[in-house]
Amino acid sequence: METILIKTLQFILSLSLLVALHEGGHFLFAKLFKTRVTRFYLFANWGFHLFSTYDNWFRRLLRRPLITERGDEGQNFFQWLKNQYYQLTGQKDKIQTKNIGNKIYKPEHGTEYGIGWLPIGGYVSIAGMIDETNQQLTTEPQPWEFRSKPAWQRLLIMLGGVIVNFLVAFIIYAGVLYTWGEEYVKTTDMTYGMKFNERAKADGFKDGDLILGVDDQTFDDWNVNHLRDLSNASVAHVQRDGKKLDVQLPGEMNLLEMLEQPRYVDALVPLHIDSILPGSPAEKAGLQRGSIITAINDQPVNDFNDVQNQLAALAAGITQESTHADSLRARTVLIYIKGKEQAAKVQLTPEFTLGFVNKMPDYKVTTREYGLLESLPAGVAYAGNILSGYVSDLKYIFTKKGARSVGGFVSIGNIFPAEWDWYKFWMLTAFLSIILGFMNVLPIPALDGGHALFAIYEIVTGRKPSDKFLERAQYVGMFLLLGLLIFANLNDFLRLFGI
Repeated sequence: METILIKTLQFILSLSLLVALHEGGHFLFAKLFKTRVTRFYLFANWGFHLFSTYDNWFRRLLRRPLITERGDEGQNFFQWLKNQYYQLTGQKDKIQTKNIGNKIYKPEHGTEYGIGWLPIGGYVSIAGMIDETNQQLTTEPQPWEFRSKPAWQRLLIMLGGVIVNFLVAFIIYAGVLYTWGEEYVKTTDMTYGMKFNERAKADGFKDGDLILGVDDQTFDDWNVNHLRDLSNASVAHVQRDGKKLDVQLPGEMNLLEMLEQPRYVDALVPLHIDSILPGSPAEKAGLQRGSIITAINDQPVNDFNDVQNQLAALAAGITQESTHADSLRARTVLIYIKGKEQAAKVQLTPEFTLGFVNKMPDYKVTTREYGLLESLPAGVAYAGNILSGYVSDLKYIFTKKGARSVGGFVSIGNIFPAEWDWYKFWMLTAFLSIILGFMNVLPIPALDGGHALFAIYEIVTGRKPSDKFLERAQYVGMFLLLGLLIFANLNDFLRLFGI
């Protein structure tokens, strides 16, 4: 429960920060071009909201009237609670139909700032703009309205959020590099080498090889992102038994298939049992610190990678149609231990684990430190690499496996660590800022990119799309986004049940 709480808090804090900054980008450019912003809200406020105030403090100090009927737009949350209490206790004469203390916005009052009750998203409401609020533009255009501004100004207002998201990512990465530096293990310091699956071995690799780079690129370290480089390369530069050689690659390999267990290539981890969890299958099998597993279900085990891959293969055999009896059979395994004549028959945990802690290689860690001026271009380069990699991987979303990998709120929340770690928090926040910026710039109606596309069309052709067309496009875009939201979160739901 504590793990879920920590992950959730990190997710909400990160999302709140990014949404506020994204909407702040729209707000900044709108104010710059003297466009009236009616509301600036963090979180959704359907029905009622937790808090709101106005930027025109002088008008409030002079006690000029600001109280108006709210109509069907909801009411202050605390006033709503009071009204429910009065209703239950029969004090109907005290029920307020006007929101005194939570005034309704009038354009001449400035911007209403507020916090909604549902911690997802946020929005700015710009006067004279056709957006998800579905405001009716039946009056004549006014000078302060979005629709009255030149196309280039409307373009910048709509791209303001995306611009801020990318800038935030650059700044966060620069700040992280300046504060913590960059820790990594040099590829040449990975003395145990790398582990390859059968396909990689067919391409010419051997367990223990070190991939030093591909084509004209050199790898200072090894991480999962280099699989992307490997998938598109024509040749890999390898160190084998102290000698350097080249391995020819087929090129254009499917990255999703390379990431499946067992991976095309991974860091090789020797099998070195360090401790046994009490009551675990490993304890029941008679494993002790320093024990050596030679095989699982007659499949040879040479390293910790083999143990993980074989257990993952057993788990993958459980499908939606599998029964409890099928699960028990799959989890019942034979463990062959060096020095013992007979195999131990044990039942794996429901998570298909044995329950021992393996000692990880004690590689030398190299720290690259950055000064203030060095961290800025390094942050831009880091963010640029993340963005290019993400864009490159989008092609897989149109495949069956790629579509199945799309995740919603649960998937995003799960990328945060189980313990609060500011370094990881800021790195993940910067990553999400890039994703948020890129997704919003896609030319889909209802997204910033859709509004920007119509503005660009007007700049190029000199013709402005009609309000009716923009309204219909908005409906189409909202329908597409709602469908994607449902699909992504449905994937999360199915994954929770192993489907």
